Amino acid sequence: MTTFRELGVLPEICDALERGGITTPFAIQEMTLSVALLGTDLIGQARTGTGKTLAFGIPVMQRSVAPSDPAYADLPQGKPQALIVAPTRELALQVSGDLHLASKDLGLRVLTVYGGVGYDTQLDTLASGVDIVVGTPGRLIDLANRRALDLSHVHALVLDEADEMLDLGFLPDVVKLISMTPETRQTMLFSATMPAAIVSLARIHMRHPMNIRAESSYDTTMVPATAQFIYQAHDLDKPEIIGRVLQAEDAEKMIVFTRTKRQAQRVADDLAERGFSASALHGDMAQVAREKALTRFREDKLRVLVATDVAARGIDVQNVSHVVNYTCPEDDKTYVHRIGRTGRAGATGTAITFVDWADLHRWKMINRTLDLPFDEPQETYSTSEHLYHDQGIPPGTKGRIKDPAPLPPREKPDRGERDRPREKSERPARNRNRSRTRNGRPVEGEEPAGTAASQTGGEAVQASEGSGSAEGSESSGGAPRRRRRRRGGSGRSASDASAPASESA
Repeated sequence: MTTFRELGVLPEICDALERGGITTPFAIQEMTLSVALLGTDLIGQARTGTGKTLAFGIPVMQRSVAPSDPAYADLPQGKPQALIVAPTRELALQVSGDLHLASKDLGLRVLTVYGGVGYDTQLDTLASGVDIVVGTPGRLIDLANRRALDLSHVHALVLDEADEMLDLGFLPDVVKLISMTPETRQTMLFSATMPAAIVSLARIHMRHPMNIRAESSYDTTMVPATAQFIYQAHDLDKPEIIGRVLQAEDAEKMIVFTRTKRQAQRVADDLAERGFSASALHGDMAQVAREKALTRFREDKLRVLVATDVAARGIDVQNVSHVVNYTCPEDDKTYVHRIGRTGRAGATGTAITFVDWADLHRWKMINRTLDLPFDEPQETYSTSEHLYHDQGIPPGTKGRIKDPAPLPPREKPDRGERDRPREKSERPARNRNRSRTRNGRPVEGEEPAGTAASQTGGEAVQASEGSGSAEGSESSGGAPRRRRRRRGGSGRSASDASAPASESA
């Protein structure tokens, strides 16, 4: 069996890998290293989880010069020598983690840059000098525009998961980053699929690249050791089914994929309430919270990760025994990407897909495209016998491992307080002013509210004192008389209304 040393990898890198338990190269690594170590441009096509990171990471590190090397004095001090572009923050962190592991004995400085965090630390690190930069397109463009990131001396450029960057709309940013690097650089492009846009990108920006395909075609990129189960399930019953699957004989860690961020949070909260250590992973979470959730998941402190597609791209976690599609994937490519999170590095895994009644047509298209034998998903409930048989769930298992929290006692109101009659002083005052018109102007010849005003026979009657002043104002050519209207619709002037008021007085 071929080893890294036999492929020409530096002893310092081999020693660091052996300390990390990595001794034998995967197929994509064995096929790529002999070409990439010579500085040749290449296109690598392989599904996720096959060791692509070291396939391009080892050549990048081996062809870079460490600050401790005497030849470093001939290079621009502190400028990046290599750039690795990844579509998501999580994938960038994973790549930089593998590079840190393999370059411990070389002394290379690796910096990871991505959005969602402050600029200060990244700017300070760039100012102090770095050798390899791993980052997402958006933040890389920002740092380059700030003149903090100088890519004019890069000898190696790597585009990892190029098809995912295309799907996320990063292709214009990638082209801009490529234009900032020297034409004499080595370019390595890795992608699970090769859409027309990626092929065009390779033709324009790569020099006679060598094509290395570890898989025969995209249709066969599904992990052979992954058992697939398609269930037609009711939405309200899905958390109960997941809770029972988590107690299956071979269940270890699980990733649940949801369609929306809100759904991811709801499912994670539901599973946590059932007693399982679960956390959400979606774009609305702060970057610190996302990194903490991933770290706990990798360290086996978290058993279930409920994630959206964008947040989960590039996640490489060992011992993921189950992947659950909480909703039917949008297309065949999304389905392959999701179930590729299990059965990694030669391990076996289980992929469960829930199909709602409204998504049957979408699933049939996925099934036909991938040539799968699940054209008619089986109607499944948490109590179905075939679910227990398929997943190896012990009989009598329920979907929770702890009782739900009791509801807080309802406080009874104090009946004495409730039935106490309200004092007259507690009633709100009604400041109604009947001495003003609707627009707020005072009524001519009327005293403020509270003097002698009464209602008789449906008419508004003013005190006799006000009638004389109203007549006087008319005769002196002042404001026009204000007419009063009866309920019957006929109107009388204020002076006319004063006569019966005087008689009755």
